[in-house]
Amino acid sequence: MAGSDALATGTAAPAAPDTVKILIAGGFGVGKTTMVGSVSEITPLRTEEPLTVAGLGVDDLAGIEEKRATTVAMDFGRITISDELVLYLFGTPGQQRFWFMWNDLAVGALGAVVLIDVRRPESSFAAVDFFERRRIPFVVAVNGFDGRHPYPAEDIRESLALPADVPVVLCDARRRESSRDVLIALLDLLIAAAVD
Repeated sequence: MAGSDALATGTAAPAAPDTVKILIAGGFGVGKTTMVGSVSEITPLRTEEPLTVAGLGVDDLAGIEEKRATTVAMDFGRITISDELVLYLFGTPGQQRFWFMWNDLAVGALGAVVLIDVRRPESSFAAVDFFERRRIPFVVAVNGFDGRHPYPAEDIRESLALPADVPVVLCDARRRESSRDVLIALLDLLIAAAVD
């Protein structure tokens, strides 16, 4: 055992890294699973299941008719920032019938990314409200499907009635660098809040 070896030689066992829990949340089909997968250093844990006939009339597929699978519990990914800091990413399910899980997933979260699809902004109103009510710091990430962003960040801020201190970041959840930049914006927000 490594701990026994450390005691026998008189050396200290390496300290466990600090961990930060971050939620990736938003409406149904906005790209949460894609974002976790694009930025995680490990193969992400996914709880995706095929969409079935039972979901017809329950899950709103307007604008996302090509969607074939959905997250039924959560996605999980990890990013090691340094030997001292590791980020754990938890992607929430998007369908309204699974929102009850958000409360459990939010326990211990230091911050969140609210991912929105400008084609269906109403699908993310509940996520913004969820984090505002719980006073969990969050950034809004606007997922540009097909690499397009038809609206500037300030227009998105105004349409969601976001306060000035909530960052709005344009992104492409398929691209690692873009998802990384969203997480950096969130970490900057958390660090600024800790300093104040």
